[in-house]
Amino acid sequence: MTVLIVEDDDRLMDALRTFLRKAGYGTTSASDAAQALDALSSDTEVVLLDLGLPDMDGIELCRRIRERSGVPIIIATARSHVQERIRGLRAGADDFLVKPYNVLELVARIEAVTRRSRALVAEPTPEQVIDVADVRIDLSGRQLLVGGAPIELTRTEFDIVAVLARYPGVVVPRERIIREVWQTDWHAFSRSLEVHVGSIRRKIGRGDLIETVRGVGYRFAGR
Repeated sequence: MTVLIVEDDDRLMDALRTFLRKAGYGTTSASDAAQALDALSSDTEVVLLDLGLPDMDGIELCRRIRERSGVPIIIATARSHVQERIRGLRAGADDFLVKPYNVLELVARIEAVTRRSRALVAEPTPEQVIDVADVRIDLSGRQLLVGGAPIELTRTEFDIVAVLARYPGVVVPRERIIREVWQTDWHAFSRSLEVHVGSIRRKIGRGDLIETVRGVGYRFAGR
């Protein structure tokens, strides 16, 4: 597995390269956005992205990477404000780590996002197209349409919709959504789940389609 490390701090870059290689990962590196876009290839399986780059804001770089590739992106930055997390997730990031972080946690999160990108988010079901009013979810084609118009969702956003749409009218606990989407039981993803659900509602324009069941989880509106 090859991790593209985008980091302008040379000492941190060297430390990350050394640790990840010892953990069994191949690495490529870039110290600015231009180098990162040049280094991105079909061999890149995870991008570890710092936001404080000299030539471009990391959020914009995240958007540009997402336009080119579905590769999992983990933002790792000293920016701890929740608005930065929201911006990063909306730009297409799959996860967010605040510096300083434990390198063992970094490896666990890399494992989580790559497991999710390689596996189906839930068990296959006979019904692959689900219609709710003017909303159609094509699970096999990974497409969501509202009024016949396709809605662009990130991979993580569609995975969340897919989990909920497989159980229409049923409350799906947060823990199950996190387990199926992120392939982990970590509660650290709970806030990320909230942000993604908010983004899905905004893009679909149907706030009633995904209902929040306080203290439990979410429910996809029944048909």
